[in-house]
Amino acid sequence: MNSEKADILSFADEWAEKLPALSDSFERQRRLTPEVSRAFADAGVFHMLVPTQYGGLEVHPKTFTKVLRRLSEGDGSAGWNAMIGSTTGVLSASLPIEFAKEIYGDKPGVLTVGVTAPLGKAEIVEGGYRVTGRWPFGSGAQNADWISGGCFLFENGQQVIGEHGPQSHLMMFKADQVNIEDTWHVAGLKGTGSNHFNVSDVFVPMGRSVLLGKRTLIQKPLYQFPLLGLLALGVSSVSLGLGFKALKVFMDLAGVKSPTGSNRKLIDRPAVQSEVAKSIADLESSEAYMHACIDEAWEVAISGEKLSLDIKSKLRLAAVNATHRSVAAVDRLYQLGGGTSIYESNELQRCFRDIHVTTQHIMVASPIYEVVGKVQLGLDPRQPI
Repeated sequence: MNSEKADILSFADEWAEKLPALSDSFERQRRLTPEVSRAFADAGVFHMLVPTQYGGLEVHPKTFTKVLRRLSEGDGSAGWNAMIGSTTGVLSASLPIEFAKEIYGDKPGVLTVGVTAPLGKAEIVEGGYRVTGRWPFGSGAQNADWISGGCFLFENGQQVIGEHGPQSHLMMFKADQVNIEDTWHVAGLKGTGSNHFNVSDVFVPMGRSVLLGKRTLIQKPLYQFPLLGLLALGVSSVSLGLGFKALKVFMDLAGVKSPTGSNRKLIDRPAVQSEVAKSIADLESSEAYMHACIDEAWEVAISGEKLSLDIKSKLRLAAVNATHRSVAAVDRLYQLGGGTSIYESNELQRCFRDIHVTTQHIMVASPIYEVVGKVQLGLDPRQPI
């Protein structure tokens, strides 16, 4: 396992250097190319969070964030697809063994993606469900083997209500059961292929779905981390990668650019030096805080105890903080770049566009601060952490 984890980090380092040359192609095609997606799959990127008993890497959550951060330094869309594929892989720990083996078992090249929002309707029928629904943000679906969508359950036309209210299940569809729509015309993360997708009266056998919020069937340390918590850490790792990329791009620019009307290069201006230092602090401190929160949670998880609400809330806080500190750094560096920042030939414009798309993901949106604040103040957050 240690060798495999080192390999996946080395792979991320290698591809962080390759990806910038492919960014324009991703944007033109509005998706990750099949060849790059296949390379990620074969290396185990999409199976970082799949249990070892199904052939996955089952990496430490910190390794997961490092891989995503490094890939995102190469290209934000590529990092985002890696994030979606790997976090969807967590479902393998909750599926009944029969279906976990069917979908994931010893198949490192398999890509599963999906959307947790319960926008579908699953009618209970003999042996399973008949599912109809439409979901936005189907990142990576064009390259996927399996696609999942959140659904509310219905029986005899009536919504099924559980002990704690309506239950949301993630239904797993074979890729050929899904219709992918051409809707991904956006400002940033253009290469993620995050189109809408839909299914109509598709049969899903009983057991080939996951009830959100339920304990995983595999009780190992990694799976003490909530699915949505890992998703939030993944989103923020993409944001961090974009922040560190912008920092590198600007530092290269600062050494050669002299603003109009000035004899001094950007690198020699005290105001620039100060703003670069602030950006480094934003990025490195928020990443360090995220790693510290992961380490604290990991120590509890390996002890066999459940993660407390306090620990879960801090994981979410670390994620939202990393995203918003990364945005602050990118915005600052974009402004320092002046008119150069707006040209397509300069990567600062892509970092700016891409990172402002990451902020719109519900897992790292500003309201998370309020939810975490309620938990820390001893109040009822009234929504799951």
